[in-house]
Amino acid sequence: MKGKLVKDALILTIITLVAGLGLGIVYEITKEPIRKAKEEALVRSYKAVFEDADSFEDQSVDAEKASEVLSSSNVEGVSIMFTEKAKNASGETIGYVIGIKSQGGYGGPIEFSMGITKDGKLTGYSITSISETAGLGMKADSYGEKTFSHQWIGKSADKSYAVTKDGGEIEAISGATITSRCMTKGINGGIAWFNYLEGGAQ
Repeated sequence: MKGKLVKDALILTIITLVAGLGLGIVYEITKEPIRKAKEEALVRSYKAVFEDADSFEDQSVDAEKASEVLSSSNVEGVSIMFTEKAKNASGETIGYVIGIKSQGGYGGPIEFSMGITKDGKLTGYSITSISETAGLGMKADSYGEKTFSHQWIGKSADKSYAVTKDGGEIEAISGATITSRCMTKGINGGIAWFNYLEGGAQ
């Protein structure tokens, strides 16, 4: 009986080691393609919100400074993940693509890229991570006329916004006020960061 237990334990150990080795090999094989796929998805999100740009240049984000800027603008639960300068064919900066993570969605945080031109006009947003309710909050990830996202295009970056249920001018997604507030809060964070960048922070 004792010998059988030892044998069974040995077999389980071997199986565990082989499985672990297999998972390690799979991870190493898939790690680079996954990284590239994420990078490509981000670049697509840049182009989605700033199609006039010919190229993008990474501008490092000081997380502590970003937190300070958002806090002073009364934007809580938002973080700036990245900033990309949008460049034209001549290499001139024509605006920014700002990566936002906004806490407080119905299904958790929402991550998206948003574009703002140098003269302070929003060019829209592109969601990169969302887990809201299908048919309700997920409508934040719909594009085209008469969608929640469309109303942001052309909005001015000289002020912050609120959804209509909070006395603002942004029409909330029907049945998804929480999602609408989360997105609006995130966009307000991006606006605050843009104004900091354009206010002589270079």
